[in-house]
Amino acid sequence: MTSAGLFAVLGLAMVWVLTSAVRRYALHTNLLDQPNDRSSHAVPTPRGGGVAIVASFMLLLLAMSLLGLIEQRLMIAALGAGAVVALLGFLDDRASLPARVRFAGHALAAAWAVGWMNSIPSVPIFGHSVDLGWAGPALCGLFIVWMINLFNFMDGIDGIASVEAITTALGGALLWWLAGSGTGWVAAVAFAGCVAGFLAWNWPPAKIFMGDAGSGFLGLMVALLALWCGQSAPLLFWSWFILVGCFMVDATTTLVRRVMRGEKFFEAHRAHAYQYASRRAGRHLPVTLACGAINLLWLLPIAALVALGRLDGVVGVVLAYAPLVWLAFRFKAGDRVAQTAQAGV
Repeated sequence: MTSAGLFAVLGLAMVWVLTSAVRRYALHTNLLDQPNDRSSHAVPTPRGGGVAIVASFMLLLLAMSLLGLIEQRLMIAALGAGAVVALLGFLDDRASLPARVRFAGHALAAAWAVGWMNSIPSVPIFGHSVDLGWAGPALCGLFIVWMINLFNFMDGIDGIASVEAITTALGGALLWWLAGSGTGWVAAVAFAGCVAGFLAWNWPPAKIFMGDAGSGFLGLMVALLALWCGQSAPLLFWSWFILVGCFMVDATTTLVRRVMRGEKFFEAHRAHAYQYASRRAGRHLPVTLACGAINLLWLLPIAALVALGRLDGVVGVVLAYAPLVWLAFRFKAGDRVAQTAQAGV
């Protein structure tokens, strides 16, 4: 077994055991997510399981760095930013923090992560390398902040955030490895293993939820791995951007349409396309499986064409995202009025 596979299996086992312990603690202390009018679940469910992913992956990052399997800079960036995001999520799970506090914390985590990166490389666009200059670090920070919130927004039905993180990380790791540039792909595989350990408990119907501490951490790590991969092979950043398309399109479409309707975008809701689709289906599993299938059967092949230089990155993003935008509108992303107007939903 390779070192990447070994750490993935170790991460899976660690998270599975820790999640079991967290679930017992949550049941004992009545730390339950109570259903409300914005929920997609119908029964009280233990929450906070994301701390198992955070603790396990941080330990693995430290071990991989000490063994020389990943860059020390990646370990420092991930541990510092991850601790901030996980702590904020943990506090928000127990007493809702003001949006400005969450944003400030996420910006701090992003600044820490970007600060440990090398200089931002030129971005390949239509065959030309575009130097982003001073805008590069700012755009990287914005990407990290958006990804943290993206996964938080999209973690609304059983298993979907875990499936997205696993398929994105494994797809990105495969292309990173094929490119033969850098060793960060080992961390991506280990990360996928950790999330898989939690998915065993979060598979529909979920026995525990990850909470904001877990979902924000997942978004942060996917963003950080994508940027780190882009440092060593700039073309591959577009591949990661394509791989996260399901979440990117649904969340962005929903946000834009809610803002255009004058709604407070930072308030909890259930107007995402995936939430509407799960209500139409009457259960979560078909939607979670559909997300995974889209990632593997549609997004990964396009991302691979971009990684191999057979397709321009921007063209690949447009091609990959086009049907996802159609699906977002088909399932009324962000259109709360249209969603509630449908009988039975």
